[in-house]
Amino acid sequence: MSLRRLGFLSAALLTAATLTACSAEPVEADDPKPSPTGTTAPSGAPGGAPDKGGLALADAIRKIPVAKEKRTGYERDSFKHWVDEDDDGCPTRQEVLLAEAVTAPEQGDRCTLTGGSWTSYYDEAEVTDAKKLDIDHMVPLAEAWDSGAHDWTPERREDYANDLDAERSLVAVTAKTNRSKADKDPAAWMPPAQSATCTYLVDWTATKLRWNLSADETEQAALLDLAESCADSTVEYEPAS
Repeated sequence: MSLRRLGFLSAALLTAATLTACSAEPVEADDPKPSPTGTTAPSGAPGGAPDKGGLALADAIRKIPVAKEKRTGYERDSFKHWVDEDDDGCPTRQEVLLAEAVTAPEQGDRCTLTGGSWTSYYDEAEVTDAKKLDIDHMVPLAEAWDSGAHDWTPERREDYANDLDAERSLVAVTAKTNRSKADKDPAAWMPPAQSATCTYLVDWTATKLRWNLSADETEQAALLDLAESCADSTVEYEPAS
């Protein structure tokens, strides 16, 4: 069973007041969303152990390897996603929705979800219909391919596409914002809500470090420029297994 799913099951035993403190980001159902200047949940660092206590956002950005992108050969189907890794009847999409619900939905046969509410942190939208939410890969699949995943095995790409063990890798957001983002990096797209800026930069950086993905020069420059307004933000990360 995934760490994300375990967090949801534990949260089900808490009071309703605790449940309403849940975040729109992929965090445990009883954890409030961090402020834009808060730390990320652990993600991954290339080739080494995480820095205890986190890195300043700008320092974490500089830790991302810089390399040219490679799109040749990319197909979305190269990343098998929305699998039911723990065979509990809930594929990855539902696991994220359950974990991120502000108000927990009712769970029916085959993990169908009824009711519930969510907050899309990209645009601060309140959503009460799970069908109106997309599950966004923080670093899009095409961007991951460009940044190193083209050299991965199919199994590792599947692990990446269904990463429930890092709370920032996948996030439930409005379909409108997810489709506006598409496969763009922060040099070309940022969430429309100003409150999301620092959280998004931290989440993006943590995901790149977690999976040892590179950034091209334009991306790195944009990240560092945007990070200037997030001086108090820090990044914690753990390597993906």
